[in-house]
Amino acid sequence: GFDLLDIVGKDYPQTVVVVITGYGTIESAVKAIKRGAYDYLTKPINDDELRLAVERAIKQQSLMSENVSLRLQLEQKYSLENIISHDYKMAKIFDLIEAIADNKTTILMTGPSGTGKSVLARAIHYHSSRRDKPFIEVSCGALPETLLESELFGHVKGSFTGAVSNKEGKFLAADTGTIFLDEVANASAALQVKLLRVLEDKQFEPVGSNKTETIDTRILLASNRNLAEEVRHGRFREDLFYRINVVTIDLPPLCERVGDVQLLARRFLRLYCTQHNKEKLGITDEAMEYLERYSWPGNIRELENVIERAVLLSKNKFIGPEDLPKSIKQKQSRWQKAYKAMSLKEALAEPEKNLIRQALEANNWNRQKTSKALQINRTTLFKKMKYYNLYAEAERLDLT
Repeated sequence: GFDLLDIVGKDYPQTVVVVITGYGTIESAVKAIKRGAYDYLTKPINDDELRLAVERAIKQQSLMSENVSLRLQLEQKYSLENIISHDYKMAKIFDLIEAIADNKTTILMTGPSGTGKSVLARAIHYHSSRRDKPFIEVSCGALPETLLESELFGHVKGSFTGAVSNKEGKFLAADTGTIFLDEVANASAALQVKLLRVLEDKQFEPVGSNKTETIDTRILLASNRNLAEEVRHGRFREDLFYRINVVTIDLPPLCERVGDVQLLARRFLRLYCTQHNKEKLGITDEAMEYLERYSWPGNIRELENVIERAVLLSKNKFIGPEDLPKSIKQKQSRWQKAYKAMSLKEALAEPEKNLIRQALEANNWNRQKTSKALQINRTTLFKKMKYYNLYAEAERLDLT
């Protein structure tokens, strides 16, 4: 019977097993449960007892199936394939995640608030072999120092005012899985010492306890502050910084991912139409132009909120400029204001003119040396000098 239990547990892990035996002992019952049996019954069995055991087993089977289904949904939701981007920097980040996701490497994610660090942390977890284990997220900036230590490491009853019972911390809850510490720069100096020990030894003591807990937890961290600057100003431990700075993923702000604004806007549009039971909506070219011109200081989170608001307020089949906040229609980035009425050729003209002038000056206005330095032929250089009125400048300097 025990051999069969082992086979079922290995080949059919979602199967619920009820063991029935005529030679029941406490030792064999404990052994059966340890080897995967859900319940253990001894003969003789009356009908009511058997019926109750089967009903419990069926409920357990249903719960296990729901858990598997939910896990698969989460894996799909947070898969790298489901994080859309046309941006080159993001493509490099995805390549890096695929290379390091399936190991225990500590990863530090940096970038402004709203750039998707939490989503990326989940993607790393669900892309790893720990995907069916716990994923725990803790915002270090959302709790005061006294509560944060207890939240992370747990506490024992009576360790401080209000500790009326023992509490398991998030590190222990994430054992065998992944813990994501967001806004880690907010951790106090005392807490940073405990974090360093967890990172180095995977050990800690709950608040008020002398018992050392040992965990196998992968640690991901994120910060919207420059931690190197925090170290220089004495606000973050240097040894902790170097310990967490093993692999760093720097997420670009949305304003540097202009090509992704339309992709993300349409994704959020589909999502919130479904979520709010709205008929499928489109978005006008004019509204999309406003979205693509805006600088997005709140990044992806701000874009998501704007689209959800537009879905809720829109009375037409298409979201138009009238459905967008005034700030979106009024504000433009400095770059967009400067180049609003320029073609690409016009925008690039001034930098090219300056580069040619600098090269000419560096080579004492010798066109042969300058053309060689710029890796263009002399005819092209001559034409560009005339176009930018640099030839006339050379004549005035009597350098022709």
